[in-house]
Amino acid sequence: MTTPNIHARFSCTYPDFNLNVDVSMPGTGITALFGASGCGKTTLLRCMAGLQKTDGHLSVLGDIWQSDTHFTPVHQRPLAYVFQETHLFPHLSVHKNLTFGQRRVADRDRKITIEEAVSWLGLEPLMARMPSGLSGGERQRVAIARALLTSPRLLLMDEPLSALDQPSKQDILPYLERLRDHLAIPILYVSHSVNEVARLANHIVMMKHGRVVAQGPLQETLARVDQPFQLEDDAGIIVQATLDEIDTRWHLARFRFDGGELWLRQDERLNVGDQARIQVLARDVSIALMRHQDQSIQNLLQAQVDQIETEVSPGTTLVRLVAGNTPFLARLTSRSAAQLGLAPGQSVWLQIKSVALVD
Repeated sequence: MTTPNIHARFSCTYPDFNLNVDVSMPGTGITALFGASGCGKTTLLRCMAGLQKTDGHLSVLGDIWQSDTHFTPVHQRPLAYVFQETHLFPHLSVHKNLTFGQRRVADRDRKITIEEAVSWLGLEPLMARMPSGLSGGERQRVAIARALLTSPRLLLMDEPLSALDQPSKQDILPYLERLRDHLAIPILYVSHSVNEVARLANHIVMMKHGRVVAQGPLQETLARVDQPFQLEDDAGIIVQATLDEIDTRWHLARFRFDGGELWLRQDERLNVGDQARIQVLARDVSIALMRHQDQSIQNLLQAQVDQIETEVSPGTTLVRLVAGNTPFLARLTSRSAAQLGLAPGQSVWLQIKSVALVD
């Protein structure tokens, strides 16, 4: 068994809250710490940063930062922390805010250049401007770039978009995707937004009442029939797909994935060959025993029943199905599931009523 890239074990007690976590996370990509407000996400992040000293163990990419006999002080931990508030220096330009972050690192230890950070976060037009002249999304992009220029081995992000309005969130999300795809630095991303997690995360850790209740790769974990995430109407899966064809006559785009293809409304931002994440909600999937062509639903997939969870709520059954190697969820009335005689291993057809790009 390989050693986990990031292992965090912390236990602490407060008057109205207990944190008791033992979790292993990958050393690449974005891991989302997900859950309702007050579940312990930020407390866990602060423990990992060393901002909250408590009993525990933390190892990051093979280095032990905390154990029963050792505690690396905050200022000696090679990490960067991005908060909800940007904390930019108001008297310094964007360029000088960035060079301030870079000066904290000796030349020999710098792994990210200013040019790279500026390019990844689209800061070229902003370099001479002062923080007071930036929008909320622009300030947060500068704060992230400044954090990266400390060349951290771990990047912690505590709900970095929560203080932004919806247009600003939509503006900054493509830059975070770019970081996910280009950075070798693992990112722990705290959020209670299903859409943010679906769009950004590779791995997910679900927390509730100070404990980890589920974790794993995003696609597989969201497809669990026991629904530890309690997403209710938002329960569904994420498909990683490739844009294969654009039908200009009907303004549709065909996306291919391991298990079939899905047609979506054409998005002018995407070209043939581009990768995209597609969200399919359980409430938008119905099941048929045979293929029906005489209907308005265009996305039909052959799949195999994998698991059935009855009575997830009164009268409701959740079914996990697999098309190729891609899991799907379907939410049915329990009567429908019984009438169809669904059973694990059974071959069926999925009728997908609505499909959306995650954006």
